[in-house]
Amino acid sequence: MTDEMPVDAASPTATDTPLTEKLEAILLIIDEPLGLVALAAAVSAPVPAVRQAIETLVDDYDGNGHGPRRGFELREVGGGWRLYVRDDHDALVAEFVGGQAPARLSQAALETLAVIAYKQPVTRSQVASIRAVNVDSVVRTLLARGLITELFADSETGAINYGTTDALLQNLGINSLDELPPISPLLDDGADGFDEGSIR
Repeated sequence: MTDEMPVDAASPTATDTPLTEKLEAILLIIDEPLGLVALAAAVSAPVPAVRQAIETLVDDYDGNGHGPRRGFELREVGGGWRLYVRDDHDALVAEFVGGQAPARLSQAALETLAVIAYKQPVTRSQVASIRAVNVDSVVRTLLARGLITELFADSETGAINYGTTDALLQNLGINSLDELPPISPLLDDGADGFDEGSIR
């Protein structure tokens, strides 16, 4: 039949996708700038073609003859490319982000926070002994986030004892520390409680 649709005339395949679209898809999900070689490998294209496509995207986002300028830009930083909010909008974005949920804590911060929550009042050195790592920077982060606070200084050693704040309760959606799940089932036999020797 002469009016039959060709087999390849259906929806476009991955090979028909413009290189700029493929690059945009990668650029939207990366956390660190990627160099041209890494981008070329990601989209399976020659480096010169990727370089040209990057230039096209830069011009497009900057509004050079193809429409309005975008609120973001494709910027080269440290030999790699990544999407960034334009400097003009830094204050706007900072205000918006500040009103949202706080940034996620690292695994180290979560572990340190758990130790303080269950063992408070506790000193920095006690937390470090339990986790078997230095926790100075993590404790500073938790203090800056308002999730822990300095309770008192030990009368003999002068070491600061830390505890959690109401902000932590609010973030966890609980009214008191009594609502934290019991730690005993997570230990080897549950007999020794939450001490330094049983949770390393």
